[in-house]
This record gives sequence, structure tokens and C-alpha cells, in this order.
Amino acid sequence: FLSEFAPVSDGEQPCIQLEPLKNTHSPCKPTPSRTVLAEGSPKATANGVHDIEDRILRITGYYGYNPGYSSHRREDGLDSRAETPGSETSSETRSFHTCANTVLKVLGGLLMVLCISSSWVGTTQVVKLTFQSFSCPFFISWFSSNWNILIFPIYYSGHVFTTREKQTPIQKFRECSRLFGEDGMTLKLFIKRTAPFSILWTLTNYLYLLALKKLTSTDVSALYCCHKAFVFLLSWIVLKDRFMGVRIVAAIMAITGIVMMAYADGFHGDSFVGVALAVGSASTSALYKVLFKMFLGSANLGEVAHFLSTMGFFNLIFISCVPLILYFTRIEHLGSLSSMPWGYLCGLAGLWLVFNILVHVGVVLTYPILISIGTLLSVPGNAAVDVLKHEVIFSVVRLAATCIICLGFLLLLLPEEWDSVTLQFFANIADKKSEEQGEELTESSVNTRSRSRANGTVSIPLA
Repeated sequence: FLSEFAPVSDGEQPCIQLEPLKNTHSPCKPTPSRTVLAEGSPKATANGVHDIEDRILRITGYYGYNPGYSSHRREDGLDSRAETPGSETSSETRSFHTCANTVLKVLGGLLMVLCISSSWVGTTQVVKLTFQSFSCPFFISWFSSNWNILIFPIYYSGHVFTTREKQTPIQKFRECSRLFGEDGMTLKLFIKRTAPFSILWTLTNYLYLLALKKLTSTDVSALYCCHKAFVFLLSWIVLKDRFMGVRIVAAIMAITGIVMMAYADGFHGDSFVGVALAVGSASTSALYKVLFKMFLGSANLGEVAHFLSTMGFFNLIFISCVPLILYFTRIEHLGSLSSMPWGYLCGLAGLWLVFNILVHVGVVLTYPILISIGTLLSVPGNAAVDVLKHEVIFSVVRLAATCIICLGFLLLLLPEEWDSVTLQFFANIADKKSEEQGEELTESSVNTRSRSRANGTVSIPLA
């Protein structure tokens, strides 16, 4: 090719040398003239050298010229392209992907909140409908808990569709069995680890269903939200979690709401018993969650699915004797198999299964605070259904108690560093206000000087 670039030192301008070609044209055709850049001609910058060279090659018409293929492009074009635009594009792409992932996670969390609240409201309302023709709360609890066996097969189906490295069900089951120890799950570990959690799970559901026989769905769902305060108190005492004054206030508000709910009907009758049953359900749920955090806190999604299915097996094998005892002692009259409301029972068990899956999966896929908000939103959801469908009229005391419990629940959702974050936020606002005041003072002083110059009162300095 025609041009050669000499190394350019710092402070020197790049120069272009054009060497003449040998006369390869026929004698009858005129040879192209050479174009020389004089010293007085405009010099091209480093970024514009290839443009001038392309122009010279196009004018002179030398052999083998392709537009946009100068020596500068051959030697330095790729480097310059990789230095400036590539880095900016990659940073912009990374920031775009980060923002997109955050938006998708928030939108998924909002969808998860709606699904959790809807499934819990549906579960509560279907229980009330089932009690109209089938009043056997323990059998309903036992039948619904058996459906937990399906959680691990559902998880494995998701694993097959979302991962490239497929594993057989036995391999995946053995991998998730490490939750019980390095040797996997044995009969002793199966009973030792699963029995306490299965008993607490059964008590939580059974007491919740008993409370629904005494109180409205709104009251029971509001009282169940007190489990968040009990979790904090147990974690503070047992797990030695950080002490937070605002959470102590929230726990006091939850207890106040419980007392007001019991006082609504004068501490007697079904109302007081229903409040006691709902508080018992919240207490056993809190104990279950604290023990789960203590022994299985580092479990992943597959291990949690394995554990819930294992509890379903334990419930089917060892707790099946309890419904039989209640049936033969006439405490719960089941009736014939054909007379049982299987549609309501299966719908209730399915909604309860969906709720449990969403709660445990949502903690992995989105923010845990959104899962708690989904549980809290079941209170206004049940209230809307009770007012519109069942025409329930709430007293002022019950409404006040429900609002106090929900407010305490929201206070418990505050992060541990909320106080320092809040102080930092107010400090930033104060700094901005001081800066704005300083700018206003500067502008006012400038305006005063300009007016004084216009009035001729500016002092002239002596030479």
C-alpha cells in the first residue's frame, strides 16, 4: 500500500509520507499525479488521519483501493474502537441488565404478593364453606397436610425443565437428603428430625381451623399475624438475635390487639375461646419457624422441598391414627365416603399446597419482606369477603384491634439498620437544604453587587 505511519512521539503531529508507485500503466495513459501535503496545509488530528488518507487514495485512484480500508484502519482502528465505544457500551449494557433484573424481581415480587394473599384468603373462605356441611377440623388438617408429599415431585419437575444437567429422581432425592446428615436419611433421623416439626405443623393448622369455627375469617387472619411478634421474641431469647426497641413496641402492640379482640365480647363465650385458639395457632407457628431457622436455616430450595414432602409422609404414616381415634370416640363424625364434600376438601388442600409452595419458593425468588406483606394483605381480603358476602358488621373495638395488630406487623418488617438509614436520610436532606440556602445567599449577594454597580457606587481600586 501507499502510506506508512511513523511512530508518533508525545507532542509531535502525525505526518503522512506518500511514496510513488512504479509505472505500471500503459504508455498511452497518463500517470496519476502525486499529491503532497505541504507543511502549511491543514494537519489532521489523530482521529482524522484515516479520513484524509481515504480521500487521497480515492482522488489519486491507485490500485486496490477499497473505501474505508486505509492503513490507519488496518493498524489502529480496532484498538481505538475497543478502547472508547466498547467500554462505554459494556458499562451501559451492564447497568441496563441490572435495572432490568431489579424491575423484573420487583414485579415478580408484587405478583407473588397477590398470589400469596389470594391463596390464603381462598383457603380461609373455603374452610368456612366446608364447615357448613362437614365439621371435622382435624380430619381437614390431616387431609391437607398429606398433600405436602407432592412438593418434592413439583420441585423436581421444575428442576428438569430449568436445568441442563439432568438428574434422576433418586439422585436428586439423595442429594437433598444431605439435610439430615452426611450419611443421608435414616429411619432414626427421619423420626428425630421430622416428628417435632410435623407435630407443630399439625397443631398450627388444627388450632387455626378450630378458631375459624368460633370467629370470623378477618379476626382469625388478623390474630394469626401476631406470629411475627412471637417469632421476634423467641428469636431474641433462643437465637440471641439483635435487640431492637421498635420490635419490642410492635410486640406490645400485637399483645394489645389480642387483649382488645378478646375484650370485644366481654371475655366470655365463643369469642374468648376463638381468640385463645388463634393465638395458640400463631404461637405454634412461631415456634415452628424458629426451630426451622435453628436447625435448617441454611437449607436450599431443594432441601426445603424434600423436608416438606418428608413431613407429608410422616403425617400420612404416623398421624393417621389420630383421625381414626377421633372417629371411633365420636369426637369427629366423618360419615360415609360418598357423603363427604370431596370437592371442598380437595380445593382446600390444593389452595393450602399452593400457599406453602409460594411462601417457601418466594423467599428464594424475591424479597422475603414481600412474602410477609402477602400474608398481611389477607386481613383486608378476608374483611372484604366477610362484608360483601357474609354481611358481617365489625365493632369499633374489633376494627381498632385489627389495625393495631397490622401496624405492629408492619413495624416488625423494618430492617435491622433502619435507624441508621433513617438518620442518614435526614442528614442528607439537611445537607441539601444548607447547600440550597448557601446558593441563595450567593445569588442574593451577586444581585446586590450588580445593583450597586448600576447605581455607580462601586469603588475603583487605585493603581
